[in-house]
Amino acid sequence: MNLITKAVSLFSPGWAARRLRAEIQVQAYEAARPTRTHAARRESRSANTAIFAAGASIREQARWLDENHDIAIGILDKLEERVVGARGIQIEPQPLSADGKVHEQFAALISAAWERWAESPEVTGSFSLAEAERLMLRSAVRDGEVFTQLIRGPVKGVSYNSNVQFSFEMLEADFVPLNLTGANEGFNTIQGVNVNAWGRALSYNVYKFHPQSGLGASQTKIIPAERMLHLAMRKRLHQVRGMSIFAGVLQRLSDVKEYEDSERIAARIAASLGFFIKRGDGSVYADDASDWQKPDKENRDFEMSAGMIYDGLAPGEELEMLESNRPNTNMLGFRSGQLRAAAAGTRTGYSSIARDYNGTYSAQRQELVESFEGYGVLQEWFVSRTARPLYREWLKMFLLSGVEIPSDIDPDSLYNATYMAPVMPWIDPVKEGDAWKTQIRGGAATEAEWIRARGLSPRQVKSQRMREIDFNRDHDLVFDTDPANDKGSTPNEQATNNAGGTASQRPDPGDE
Repeated sequence: MNLITKAVSLFSPGWAARRLRAEIQVQAYEAARPTRTHAARRESRSANTAIFAAGASIREQARWLDENHDIAIGILDKLEERVVGARGIQIEPQPLSADGKVHEQFAALISAAWERWAESPEVTGSFSLAEAERLMLRSAVRDGEVFTQLIRGPVKGVSYNSNVQFSFEMLEADFVPLNLTGANEGFNTIQGVNVNAWGRALSYNVYKFHPQSGLGASQTKIIPAERMLHLAMRKRLHQVRGMSIFAGVLQRLSDVKEYEDSERIAARIAASLGFFIKRGDGSVYADDASDWQKPDKENRDFEMSAGMIYDGLAPGEELEMLESNRPNTNMLGFRSGQLRAAAAGTRTGYSSIARDYNGTYSAQRQELVESFEGYGVLQEWFVSRTARPLYREWLKMFLLSGVEIPSDIDPDSLYNATYMAPVMPWIDPVKEGDAWKTQIRGGAATEAEWIRARGLSPRQVKSQRMREIDFNRDHDLVFDTDPANDKGSTPNEQATNNAGGTASQRPDPGDE
């Protein structure tokens, strides 16, 4: 205890104790002490206060980058491809019969109805389900959040494309006012969300029109939480609203864009530079000042062509080329370093956003494996907050639409389903295929897992396979893709089939 702390302890022991704790903390953690070389920046605000101060600005900057910056567009495109994919989140219903096995017939009925509904599921009729999911994901990662209102039953102005009366409305983050906080119509409202004493969302205050549309922008309505899905990117406890995935890399992306713009302009200027005439000293000209200017009395034209020889220079003049250090040879390395940092802050991979695929198989696969763990986190986030609730709400309405539920179905398993997001692509299909064969033969994996690893449905693949095999047998066709067919062919035919992969007539057992 130093002298100052001892003096303080005489009239304020509590203050002295706090000083001692602070001294011990500073001594234990050098990072806590601001110095000339260490600013020790801190964030002491609550999560909601930080979002209120910066959420709207960061959201608008991220949208601007999505409209004007190719790197930002590429990051969001890659997140769409890896998290949701071209076909959206694939759902394979798994209702069980009383004996615990998948009820294939009822599962196929649910799948067919789901696919019909997914053709045009949202209220505007402008998007398929896969398109809507990609838009929702893009809005959520770019803006920090997206809202989805669930529409059930007869609603004025809403038309359904199937007998299942269920649809949804996608709402951007702007539709829920960020500045609406406090007591509001009997609710405790935090940034447009009405919560209870535990912080659980009870309802949402939603603008009837986009606040920048000018169409009654101040009019709001309250939507209960059971009719609203809120897909938000949260990084702190007690955070109500979401924050853009670009929050930590926004300045870097903006700087890279401005730097590249400057380099392009410099390169264009350098490409426009030509020649200049270098004159000697004044001794080669007359003493008269007017004579010194004689070479410039009239403009001289230089017609440039390959291999030309020019001898029209005045005494003491030389023709030299302007040289430039543009394009900057160091730009590629600098840009690559910035993109690697941006990829680390957005759960993406450098090779994917930079389109730089140089490297060995092992290096590419290692990067792909590590980046896909990040995509997997986002996939689980999207499935749990959007895809799964949407499917279950649709299934409720489907079961109420008059469909007959088989008597041997286990009621507790009606909502069972497998949700299949995009899987890690194969860099070397031969190596990947051999690895899967080894796992299956060793009992460490199943055929269904292998099929799902390719982003396909085991039920559909095996149904198609059965149809192919039956068709081949009915028409006496033999392919090397079905090794079982080799049992009825001669060794020569087996060798021919395995080598060429062509169809041949299978011998009729009766002819033998």
